[in-house]
Amino acid sequence: MSEKIIITNQDERGIFYLNLNRPEIMNAFDDELIHQLNNIFLDLRNNKNIKALVVTGNGKGFSAGADLSWMRRMSDVSREENYNDSMKLAEMLNTLYNLPFPTIAAVNGAAYGGGVGLVTACDIAVANKYAKFCLSEATLGLIPSVISPYVVKAVGERNAKYLFFTSAPISSEEAVKIGMVNFSVENEELESTVEEIILKILQGGPEAIKSAKKLIYYVESKEINEKVMNETAKRIANARASSEGKEGISAFLNKRKPNWQE
Repeated sequence: MSEKIIITNQDERGIFYLNLNRPEIMNAFDDELIHQLNNIFLDLRNNKNIKALVVTGNGKGFSAGADLSWMRRMSDVSREENYNDSMKLAEMLNTLYNLPFPTIAAVNGAAYGGGVGLVTACDIAVANKYAKFCLSEATLGLIPSVISPYVVKAVGERNAKYLFFTSAPISSEEAVKIGMVNFSVENEELESTVEEIILKILQGGPEAIKSAKKLIYYVESKEINEKVMNETAKRIANARASSEGKEGISAFLNKRKPNWQE
């Protein structure tokens, strides 16, 4: 992996930090960046020591979306080549979305197009007050197609229509109101806010956190019926019977910290 376009670091707590490092072009995507991101996410998926992932950008922007030279190159190739290229972006975002542990986007500036996709494919997002979010594909005669599943899940159908149809940029405060990000903070508070979230995540049992993420994906948009009731009852029964669940209850009853907090 070249550290010229991505910089990574893992701390002793199991927090993995990933920095997009193309500040001269606002961390724009091309096929090489997408390939490297997917490889990193695939490696993280199988790493049992990771507790959370933080994704951010170096420089003044989070990600400006597609690299213009990459867009120019893809406009000259066949439909099949465009499909294969787009599938690589789809696979990368899907790998990120389905990582077993919490993922946090620390949005340090503008997020456009695919950058919005990266933000919404993360579980939690914090943005500074300078951040802008924009889906301007329609102005180019295009659509935000590959990123749409994550954007629509985050902001809902009506807000997605406004963003897709108008290409209008929105502020971080507006992004909070529609569910695209969780918090809008001052620039100097971005890092500390992310750290506060990490500390809260680390209070929970690592397996419970992973199971909670799976639970959300299972129940989201499902009708509350007997099948869902049975499945959710099974999952809490499994959690109560697990070694982590027993340790957590024992620690609470005995007024001590559970072993994962020591």
